[in-house]
Amino acid sequence: MISRAEGAFLGAVRAFQNPMLDLLHKRHAPLVVALLSLVFTAERPTVPVADAHTEVGDALDQLRAAGHGDALPVGSARDLCRQWADAGWLVRQVLDDDVEVYRLSAHAVGALEVAGRAGGARARVSQSRVRTLLDAVERLAADADPDVMVRIARLDAEVKRLQAEIARLERTGVVEEVDDDELLEEAENVLHLVRELPADFARVAESIKAMQRDVVTALRQDERPTGDVLREYLQRGEQVMDATPEGRAFSGALRLLGDPHRLDELATQLDTVLRHRFAARLPSPRRAELREVVRRIEQGLDQVFAAQREASYVITAQVRNHDPLRDRQVDDLLRDVMTGLQEWLPGTRRAQGVAPLRRLPVADVEHLRQTPGDLRPAQAPDALPEWDDDVAVTDADARAWGGPHYADLDAHLRAFGADSPAVDLAAAFRAAPPELRRPVDLLGLLELAHQRGMTESDELAFVDAVRPDGTRRRFAFGATSTRTRDESDD
Repeated sequence: MISRAEGAFLGAVRAFQNPMLDLLHKRHAPLVVALLSLVFTAERPTVPVADAHTEVGDALDQLRAAGHGDALPVGSARDLCRQWADAGWLVRQVLDDDVEVYRLSAHAVGALEVAGRAGGARARVSQSRVRTLLDAVERLAADADPDVMVRIARLDAEVKRLQAEIARLERTGVVEEVDDDELLEEAENVLHLVRELPADFARVAESIKAMQRDVVTALRQDERPTGDVLREYLQRGEQVMDATPEGRAFSGALRLLGDPHRLDELATQLDTVLRHRFAARLPSPRRAELREVVRRIEQGLDQVFAAQREASYVITAQVRNHDPLRDRQVDDLLRDVMTGLQEWLPGTRRAQGVAPLRRLPVADVEHLRQTPGDLRPAQAPDALPEWDDDVAVTDADARAWGGPHYADLDAHLRAFGADSPAVDLAAAFRAAPPELRRPVDLLGLLELAHQRGMTESDELAFVDAVRPDGTRRRFAFGATSTRTRDESDD
């Protein structure tokens, strides 16, 4: 049985295996934190690989020039960035425009946050922090208690408290002002909560990427029937946000943060805070943090949504292009190459010549088809019907099946609306004779109305058009009225 001391020790060992604590525990941790905080900012969450190498190299040169060369690690800026990527502090990814960039991992974001809190002002037990705790416990108790009467009593007490406050304001007309020191404490508490958001968003994005890797690995292993794999993993690809604990927690937060009106309201409230006189007592970096709260939330949401889109795309592409036979062939080929290198390297020496590959291996094909198939179809297609070009078409039939009768439509429109300056287009079409109620004549009326100037409404008008063969067709369009004559006729 594990003792309490051994359990505590093993728990601490597991905690220090976390990459975030590992970063802060290393010898050059101050340098890593300083360089990462210089290169990556809230306004610049991703940095092109070449730019990151250049900026890290410039920072190292400045530190060497300032006399800190003995405290710097050995290696170039490129080597350091690669070490940080291998250790999990940086993540390399390729954007849509084929630009390779670095971004901070969730562990690195958390480490920078811990270092920033430790180096800044120490959090104090204040009225604001205690109120935040009490409000959270109160909401938790209200959500956990299913008793209807208790909920009603709590809401009734809240309503009475608010009504009493409204009555006091109407009676006195005075709002009780809060002390500036208390407002400063509340602002620091808000900033403390905001600083934890980037790491939370990064953890959600990385959990989605980890799920993506698991899905792709399972698809490549091909240990289950193809139908089961397709059914399960396509479903996971569509519901990637609900497949991880972090994703489910983010979905709950998204219901609060995903409303644009709520973010606009948050921006308005922060603007009110920054206009208050106590805000002048905040250091300029703190005021900048408050001003950027909404933008940092939007950046975090975009980061998670981008990871979700990428995971869905990768999983879908893997499902569509998955070829188990080809994957096994590639694995076998790589395994043979590694085996050959392991056999060849022990007996070689530096600058030893390597026998070139004179020819590529020939594929072993057992039998090829020697005669082509019959390219002729099994039976000839049906003959085309005879077309009689001597069929007489009268002018009346050609005119009946032709375009709109603009002149007749114009005369009908003037006669129908002779007693009013404007006329309803649908009513005019219904009142027209059958030869002017063809589908093309409806288009002709709309053209005439557009030329004279028409007024549309949100209502729908329905008319029945009659073709020359007597068939009917019902049309719907936005109710339109037009003048009975052109402006040039006035």
